[in-house]
Amino acid sequence: MIKPYNDYNSYLRRTHGSKVYKIGLDAGFSCPNRNLTPGQGGCIYCNDRGSRSSYTDPVKSITEQLSSRIDYLKNNFGAEKFIAYFQAFTNTYAPVKKLKEIYDKILPFEDIVEISIGTRPDCIDEKKIDLISSYTRRYRVWIEYGLQSIRNDTLAFLGRGHTFEDFFRAVELSKGRGIKICTHIILGLPGESPEDAIKTARVLSSLGIDGIKIHLLHVLKGSRLEKIYTDGKLRLLDQKEYIEIACSFLENLSPDIVIQRLTGEGDRENHIAPLWALDKTKTIRLIEEEFAERGTRQGKALKTIS
Repeated sequence: MIKPYNDYNSYLRRTHGSKVYKIGLDAGFSCPNRNLTPGQGGCIYCNDRGSRSSYTDPVKSITEQLSSRIDYLKNNFGAEKFIAYFQAFTNTYAPVKKLKEIYDKILPFEDIVEISIGTRPDCIDEKKIDLISSYTRRYRVWIEYGLQSIRNDTLAFLGRGHTFEDFFRAVELSKGRGIKICTHIILGLPGESPEDAIKTARVLSSLGIDGIKIHLLHVLKGSRLEKIYTDGKLRLLDQKEYIEIACSFLENLSPDIVIQRLTGEGDRENHIAPLWALDKTKTIRLIEEEFAERGTRQGKALKTIS
């Protein structure tokens, strides 16, 4: 079935000729803004898991994490090709020499076809890009920049510790190096409107990024956002609102950009709200139904940005 957006699974099949499985890794990184100010604790929505996948065991080495997950996916799903995803926290937050030692751990695994490195736009420089680019001789390489919003006032509220201008510089530094660029954004942020979502899609389309992960603002146990929510000072989107905003966002996003994620949620143990977000399959189905009702598709409303 052809989807009304440039979906990730179809992209991987076109690129590699078969289904490809992404393996989230915890390489023991931290994040530069978690301990800058007492009580800040990093981004307002983050807890001490740092976006780590529920199956990831941070006690294990990278080699052990890859071996156990590859064996599981091969034995249970007949998997043949994999993506090594350096996921938890900020995966360029170390000297280049240390980064190379960590990234090189994937080299013995012949079934890995792509590397994806999740990081922040203020934790990249030319030497780190040189290192990451060096892996393009063997793999398709993605760098994932957490942006979340193009509005600097929103980024300050979230405790991101960087600006949109930092993101722009990181994208410009990464372009032309054989590296694919993926951007993370959050829909439903306080003070942001559906019009802000449309503007975000158009701005990102103008920058020539290759992929995007769309997240829903949700509340996790142990995050600073939890207290704001339990104090009644945070309104979250209901499912219908999210569906409508997500579709409008995608209508204004370049059709060349691969949609790596359509929504986001925590694991059931740590996810507090909204509860409807836990049924990801339903949310994706409703987004596709909304596209059908509108008679539209990704990029249909995109206009040239002056």
